[in-house]
Amino acid sequence: MTGIKTFGNSDSGAERMIRMQNVNLVYPTGTAALKDCSLEIDKGEFVFIVGSSGSGKSTLIKTLLGELEVSSGKIEVAGKNLASMTRKELPYFRRKLGVVFQEFRLLEEMNVFENVALAQRVVGVSSRERRRKNSLAMLEMVGLSQKLKAYPNELSGGEQQRVAIARAMVNRPAILLADEPTGNLDPENSWEIMNLLKEVHELGTTVLVVSHNEDIVNKMQKRVITLHKGQITSDARQGGYLQ
Repeated sequence: MTGIKTFGNSDSGAERMIRMQNVNLVYPTGTAALKDCSLEIDKGEFVFIVGSSGSGKSTLIKTLLGELEVSSGKIEVAGKNLASMTRKELPYFRRKLGVVFQEFRLLEEMNVFENVALAQRVVGVSSRERRRKNSLAMLEMVGLSQKLKAYPNELSGGEQQRVAIARAMVNRPAILLADEPTGNLDPENSWEIMNLLKEVHELGTTVLVVSHNEDIVNKMQKRVITLHKGQITSDARQGGYLQ
């Protein structure tokens, strides 16, 4: 079966943030992780990527980050052709992206403020005052302005994920990629995180969320792209979680 082609909104003048054309990724073992995947995502869209375990969801995110090199096809992210990008160029490209993971990935030896501020130092924000203002603004947005000096092990799972979102957004990325951001959270905290991602989206950020949470996907009624065994099998404008 050939993967269906999926497209952004009907506005032909819309700016494409992500474009994949006939992308295949085959591991050295011969396992095909992505098969003939084609999709377009416009600036300002909110998209869920769903599918069963092993369907290729996280692999898709890694290809968009340039962490995995595809076997064939074309990928453009934020106007950049990943196939022609050198290893030296990749870190600069990734500055346009914010990434949130299921495991939070905070630095345990740094407090909340330091975890967020570090993301700016990495991209070269030299002004200490600017780093401070940006970090405080993002931590206020995620509701953690009272926990600046707390360390990750002093926070709940939901709070740690909010710090991770603040860190991902502090450099104002064009695209936010969230790979199972509620995977380690209870239902109440999961909805808090999703509502926060909605706020991020309302700021104009293009948001992609990999999720296996059927309740969230079904209730939010956003665009839903379904993967099955490495292929895109459906693309619903206001969809739900397909089995």
